[in-house]
Amino acid sequence: MIKVMTVFGTRPEGIKMAPVVKALEADEQVTPVTVVTGQHREMLQQVLDIFDVTPDYDLAIMEPNQSLAKITSKVLMGMDDILTTEQPDIVLVHGDTSTTLATSMSAFFHQIPVGHVEAGLRTWQKYSPFPEEMNRQLTDRIADVYFAPTPLSANNLAREGGDADRIYTTGNTAIDALQYTLQQDYHHEVLQQVDPDHKMILLTMHRRENQGDPMANVFRAVRDIVAENPDVEVVYPVHLSPAVQKTAREILADVDRVHLIDPLDVVDFHNMAARSYLIMTDSGGVQEEAPSLNVPVLVLRDTTERPEGVDAGTLRLTGTDYDTVKTTVEELLHNEAAYQEMADNLNPYGDGHRADRITRIIKDLIQ
Repeated sequence: MIKVMTVFGTRPEGIKMAPVVKALEADEQVTPVTVVTGQHREMLQQVLDIFDVTPDYDLAIMEPNQSLAKITSKVLMGMDDILTTEQPDIVLVHGDTSTTLATSMSAFFHQIPVGHVEAGLRTWQKYSPFPEEMNRQLTDRIADVYFAPTPLSANNLAREGGDADRIYTTGNTAIDALQYTLQQDYHHEVLQQVDPDHKMILLTMHRRENQGDPMANVFRAVRDIVAENPDVEVVYPVHLSPAVQKTAREILADVDRVHLIDPLDVVDFHNMAARSYLIMTDSGGVQEEAPSLNVPVLVLRDTTERPEGVDAGTLRLTGTDYDTVKTTVEELLHNEAAYQEMADNLNPYGDGHRADRITRIIKDLIQ
């Protein structure tokens, strides 16, 4: 039997790693061990419940307003005890969170191989996004096996000296998750408040580097877009961060046809996205998921580590400048050809069968 430990701590990680956990659980040759760090607490628990994943360990590190250093150190210390006890054949981490980096470091200290799911993403800018860009670069220096979502990310790893025999282009497991969540007969109370003849924009914004003036610029653009377009409504699941909550409510709370709602679980979010006319986001995962739904995505960042979507035409970088955001949204609201050009492109991130492929690769490597 092969013992495979899967470690994740945030809601986005949970969404993308849950299909991997389910694939490992279904394989008779694998003994799966699932660890959550609780870097996100309530939002992560929603994901675990939806995918019916019961962790073997929960570090429960979440505290209000804790620093990156504290998060990293708590995961590093907690994983030390778990790895000493379990001694897995390989540890799987995902993406670019503090949980990812700290777990990889702990596995390295124990001389246990690390498999990095969603390896090779790059902006090549140290602080954009922060701290994710350095988290994933450092994790890739530690990792022994790379599961790159696209040929471009695989090429990034090869350029940095990654072992070509251990770099696998697998697609992105975010697409696998859609198979668990999308529902034809879907209902949500906020959809009852949105006029079905209106164009619904789904907004998500929370990243650290966008908090403050960049976020305020975008929210002012959204406010004015809605005011000038009576057939537009915006649904914004507001992140639990106090900084995000404060800015959102100051600028958008009293705006007609802007619906500020609590964060959505993954089922609600995927189905809400599928029913949207347009998505505005600074999230990484949404950039991968929405193209499978044929919904254009405006990326509220100056850089993206997912340029494949931009090249394919499914994503467009807008940054956070008021004029640029407003002009770009207006174009897609009123230029049908420009809208369809984005909506009709194919998703470059995979076909929804990536978790099974990752499981097969691990078995071939370790057996």
